[in-house]
Amino acid sequence: MKKIIALLLVSGITFMLHAQKSNPAINSLQKQLVGTWTLISVANIYPDSSRVYPYGKDPQGLLMFDEKGNYAIQILKAERPKIESGDKNKCTPEESTALVQGSNSHFGKYEVNEKKRTITFIIEHAFYPNWEGTEQERVYTYTGNEIKYVVTHTTQGGQKVIAEVAWGRIK
Repeated sequence: MKKIIALLLVSGITFMLHAQKSNPAINSLQKQLVGTWTLISVANIYPDSSRVYPYGKDPQGLLMFDEKGNYAIQILKAERPKIESGDKNKCTPEESTALVQGSNSHFGKYEVNEKKRTITFIIEHAFYPNWEGTEQERVYTYTGNEIKYVVTHTTQGGQKVIAEVAWGRIK
């Protein structure tokens, strides 16, 4: 009886290991990304290699991935001016500009292609409406506690600029 139980245990373990090898989704990056991430940096990189930090040197933000393939991103400048009137619907033109230029957000679905090392954001809604209904593929590097990707479809109106965005895992 002990030999039969041991044989069943070994067979079960072998089957589970084979299932994991034959089904890469079990250990896929898409599953590893699930959770909440905090923004480390956003840098716009121009053809001359100069860098501009559109949300400042200490931007604030959250990126959330869930197990069903949904994501949400929020990016804010750490310091933004208060609205003098106390009513966001009554901003001065300067206050409105500061709000628009100091934030970015979008949400939808995401897919990971590990062979190409890309994440595709399927954007349903976005603060920048030109992105709505688009799919944006971003090349990434991943270290377990940090993910960094490159945005080639920036909000810079077709200028030759890419954005490098880095996120750290919240534990």
